[in-house]
Amino acid sequence: MTHLRIREVDVHKEFLDPAAQGQVVDAVRKVAEQAPFFQPDTPYGKPMSVRMTAAGRFGWFSDRCGYRYVEQHPQGMAWPAIPDPVLAIWDAVTGLERRPECCLINYYGSDAKMGMHQDRDEASFDWPVVSVSLGDDALFRIGNTTRGGKTESVWLQSGDVVVMGGAARLIYHGVDRVRDGSSTLLPKGGRINLTLRVVE
Repeated sequence: MTHLRIREVDVHKEFLDPAAQGQVVDAVRKVAEQAPFFQPDTPYGKPMSVRMTAAGRFGWFSDRCGYRYVEQHPQGMAWPAIPDPVLAIWDAVTGLERRPECCLINYYGSDAKMGMHQDRDEASFDWPVVSVSLGDDALFRIGNTTRGGKTESVWLQSGDVVVMGGAARLIYHGVDRVRDGSSTLLPKGGRINLTLRVVE
């Protein structure tokens, strides 16, 4: 395992070994059985290229009314609890007693991407955001706390964990592309990204 620090963003390379990655994927699969993946629309009415679901008290949602946290899946059920193997990652990289209330789960196919954005729908920005990569490699772009300016990029591989806290909490970031077929972790390919957030 190696540690990189890029613009105050902590990147823990190979944080999860293959066995741990498989354990988390199994946990995600159980979440998706209870709360199926869906494809939200942006506030502009365009479908997002990722599919998502969530675990915890809150899930993240988007439609023409805007971006927000909600306590129910679009089909009406409560979100499943955040799996213990996922919470263990949060505990290990943050050392915090406070635990996240949302684990957003995004699935990226080979043509999916995520534009540059800030995570700022939470009540407080005092808590870090923890991101876990599983499956195919993704080109992660890191910007600034204001939109625009120079950016830096790093390839995230399966098992990498990113922590954005402190000065990096409101940094702009995104995923430019996914390297199709770069991992065999997911039987159908693609990438799963888990994002742990304290909401309230």
